[in-house]
Amino acid sequence: MRDVYLVGAGQSPFGAFPDRSYRDLFAEAYRAACDSVDGGLEAEDVDEAVVGTLGVGGRQLGLSGPAVTEHVGLHNVPCSRVENACAAGGFAVRNAVQAIKSGFADVVVAGGYEVMTDLSDDVTKYWLGVSGETEWERLTGTTFSGVYAQMASAYMTEYGATAEDLSRVAVKNHGNGAKNPKAHLDFECSLEDAVDAPTVADPLNLYHCCPTSDGAAVAVLASEDVVDEYTDERIRVAGVGAASERVGLAQRDRYTGISASQVAAETAYERAGVGPDDLDFAEVHDCFAIAELIAYEDLGFCEPGTAPELLREGRTDPDGDLPVNTSGGLKSKGHPIGATGTGQVVEAFDQLTGRAGDRQLEDPRPRYGLTHNVGGSGGASVVHVFEREPEGVAR
Repeated sequence: MRDVYLVGAGQSPFGAFPDRSYRDLFAEAYRAACDSVDGGLEAEDVDEAVVGTLGVGGRQLGLSGPAVTEHVGLHNVPCSRVENACAAGGFAVRNAVQAIKSGFADVVVAGGYEVMTDLSDDVTKYWLGVSGETEWERLTGTTFSGVYAQMASAYMTEYGATAEDLSRVAVKNHGNGAKNPKAHLDFECSLEDAVDAPTVADPLNLYHCCPTSDGAAVAVLASEDVVDEYTDERIRVAGVGAASERVGLAQRDRYTGISASQVAAETAYERAGVGPDDLDFAEVHDCFAIAELIAYEDLGFCEPGTAPELLREGRTDPDGDLPVNTSGGLKSKGHPIGATGTGQVVEAFDQLTGRAGDRQLEDPRPRYGLTHNVGGSGGASVVHVFEREPEGVAR
């Protein structure tokens, strides 16, 4: 099968935008992605489009993919919508990769969007809750933060982690997000602030939870046959892995890990021919602080129960061994559900091409980056490994 390359990526700001529509946000992300393609991208270049969205709030429930692609001039281009809860955007990228590898397309736009802040708190909780197990979680009153609070309680009980460990996730990611002009919560916080914040669902407090956000993000992928028409710097999609798992917590054997992420990571590493030690950075799904700790272990960054040590030792800081969530993550950058996975890919593209501004990792510039996108509390997961190919490498 053919190699696939990431030739462009862009996003709108993430935040609360009461005066903007989902089409408007998608158009901004699409224009940014087109502008990032060195050789330029025209509508007639695009063979296919895939759009990820949950469809929060009931707007354009049917044909939501074509609703945004026709708005940016992608007429007569086949477009499909992907819904995999919070992993919709990541799976949109995966579907785009599959379309190119299969030979059906040479250039595919993979995007995602969500507008979430124009709803009441009660309605927003409803729409977020549908990503959990319907009968035994949502309809019995369990909120999304409540589900992750159960996971946090189990992890803290089993491994002795503390509320301060959870708060270190917030401190790190807010520090990164403060350098990201597209971040929703673009401010730093102290460890004291993050420890003493009001409780949301014990043991999780306000600083342990990501915001609900509006936003869109778009990635442009191309086959090995045409990549040189669009860029001189090749960013290869080296490996992709995905898996599904039981949707409800009560159906699982353990709360302290997400098997779908473990399988997705193993598959992505195998296909890429690399392992966790080869990575230069990672964007992981930190909808709640506990999710980032669990991700470290699911993705093979450390052994079970040792994730807090990576934070305490600064190993996932921007100057650490493996920087995690240089964008600010969901915690600071924001979490517009359908755009989150594609937004992670935007950060990977920016880091690998040297466009990350004040967040740019140097000495040397990264070669391998990973994105990890989870749906619900682990019902679906997708992992991508990207490689900046050295100059002169031919495959």
